[in-house]
Amino acid sequence: MIELEGVPELIDPVMVAAFEGWNDAGDAASTAVAHLDREWKGEVFAALDAEDYYDFQVNRPTVWLDGGVRKITWPTTRLSVVRVGGEKPRDLVLVRGIEPSMRWRSFCNEILGFAHELGVELVVILGALLGDTPHTRPVPVSGVTSDPDLAQRMDLEETKYEGPTGIVGILQEACTHAGVPAVSLWAAVPHYVSQPPNPKATLALLNRLEDLIDVRIPLGELPEDARAWQVGVDQLAAEDTEVAEYVQTLEEARDTAELPEASGDAIAREFERYLRRRDGSGPGGPGGPGGSGGHATADGSDSTAYLRDSPAGRAKHPKPPKPETEADAGADTDDEDPSPEN
Repeated sequence: MIELEGVPELIDPVMVAAFEGWNDAGDAASTAVAHLDREWKGEVFAALDAEDYYDFQVNRPTVWLDGGVRKITWPTTRLSVVRVGGEKPRDLVLVRGIEPSMRWRSFCNEILGFAHELGVELVVILGALLGDTPHTRPVPVSGVTSDPDLAQRMDLEETKYEGPTGIVGILQEACTHAGVPAVSLWAAVPHYVSQPPNPKATLALLNRLEDLIDVRIPLGELPEDARAWQVGVDQLAAEDTEVAEYVQTLEEARDTAELPEASGDAIAREFERYLRRRDGSGPGGPGGPGGSGGHATADGSDSTAYLRDSPAGRAKHPKPPKPETEADAGADTDDEDPSPEN
């Protein structure tokens, strides 16, 4: 039973959701929602019953001390609400949790029940996958939807994906069948450096979310963290000749694919975002227990990383297979979606 006595009437609410696990390479998506919750000081108003959806041998509870009293935190999905101020304030309902182990249809129905009771106008689900994309280039973020009208209205891709899916894909379809507008934003994380955190991918998701829902998101230290992350990966890649050559191959494929288009729309969006942040305009002023051992990839399969090792004694890893086409190299255009939901 859904009780929302402590939640005030919301203004133009948008639900933003992310789930740790298969849909969350580099923890990029769940970290993005955590960032929103932290920057806007979200108030948790509901949590799903962990007993209904999680296998505690897969996602184990944690024990901690609070003033000498032992307490237990159960793996679950929690909902919080934040108000974004400005000339046109609006509310965000943040859903952050772990991909459930069982009863996915009931899980989605619960989330949709909250969305209905709160008057949510749009559901945005964040995800991250492993792809053949170089860490030295902007992170590709694809926006997809199952609603053809919404795709046209918001300049998104209509999903054509067929194959294995995660809770992101299931929740999006549940929203579509329930008549709730839903969009998935997918960031492509370099498969050769997939360990969390990945602040560069998190930053890319937040920038795309900002454009999508027209709010100004405070980024805090994320831009600096993203730069430091790239420098660190540069150093790691430079230590391995084969990895450095592979990264160069990805860079060349990516640059070749983007050269003919010069992506005027992307440049315009970036310039508009810069003006919003400079003028202060606009309406708005690491890995959890839910890992499945792999993450979604462009073809829907599982994959694990192989670049980072312990500082003492780097093991020699097999050279990754070179991509056969530019599309396989994770070319970033607004017309292509590297996600498993497209």
